Amino acid sequence: MAAKATDQAFLEIIAKTVVSNPDAVAVERTVDEMGVLLTLKVDPVDMGYIIGRKGQTAQAIRTLLKIVGAKNNARVNLKIYEPEGSQRPARAERSESAGIDTSSVDDLKI
Repeated sequence: MAAKATDQAFLEIIAKTVVSNPDAVAVERTVDEMGVLLTLKVDPVDMGYIIGRKGQTAQAIRTLLKIVGAKNNARVNLKIYEPEGSQRPARAERSESAGIDTSSVDDLKI
């Protein structure tokens, strides 16, 4: 590959700036009929920095990539690679986590 694509270089700059281990950042670029797919790989320790609270950082990065793509007449999508065995806290059921008692409607037949 002679020169990196603008969108790929842009994502690398953002990711390397955000994470604590910039040497572990890798971006793969594939192009198909759906557009451009950028796959971001970072050190598992840095996943929280890339995703952000409630996914806000990842969403902001996706928005910026859509702008870069629109400038170049391409549809750019971001996939954040999650390594096998990565540890993410299990999500509790909504009714249990919210403390809502649903026992009165458990036997409800509609």
